[in-house]
Amino acid sequence: MINFTDVYKRYPNNYEALSGLSFQLDEGEMAFLTGHSGAGKSTLLKLIALIERSSHGQVLVSNQNLSSLPKRKIPFYRRQIGIVFQDHNLLHDRTVFDNVALPLVIAGENHREIGRRVRAALDKVGLLSKERSLPIALSGGEQQRVGIARAVVNRPPILLADEPTGNLDPDLSREIMQLFEQFNQVGVTVFVATHDIDLIQTMPYRQVILKQGRLA
Repeated sequence: MINFTDVYKRYPNNYEALSGLSFQLDEGEMAFLTGHSGAGKSTLLKLIALIERSSHGQVLVSNQNLSSLPKRKIPFYRRQIGIVFQDHNLLHDRTVFDNVALPLVIAGENHREIGRRVRAALDKVGLLSKERSLPIALSGGEQQRVGIARAVVNRPPILLADEPTGNLDPDLSREIMQLFEQFNQVGVTVFVATHDIDLIQTMPYRQVILKQGRLA
């Protein structure tokens, strides 16, 4: 599903964020990406999402070589990936419903299908009653759930999360991780970057550990 082979990422100032990274994530697997601040976790996720490209090496996702994927095909490629951010990235002048609907609107789905799938996603994260609320009226944990609903409304086979529990207390963090487990249980490949070592040590999933851009 996700395969890195001798991957490097260098920036113009000669800073090397990833160095000779090789690992594989199987289809339907759930795994955690850990490491110190600045270890390269966010960079690695950006390579999978094609927000950035590697400087050297091969990144394969669903048998697609991302190094050779034309720019015009990137939006279609990204439809198979849901991304959850630490700071939610919600549109605060739009309702919860409209925030979650955004990927479907971009994909050109019809209004009936958008309504059905948005409400199903909100129901999954326990926020169906908040569909007409503005994000500012929600708690931090609820805003993160809206971000998760938006990430999965397109039914992507891959779900990436970058420090999704970084601003949450331990109980809310556990609830968010349990949501990711539920998506994984229905076949979604889930890859979560996190500093929350105490929480993930209690969960039975593989850890990909980075140290200064290399696999530790």
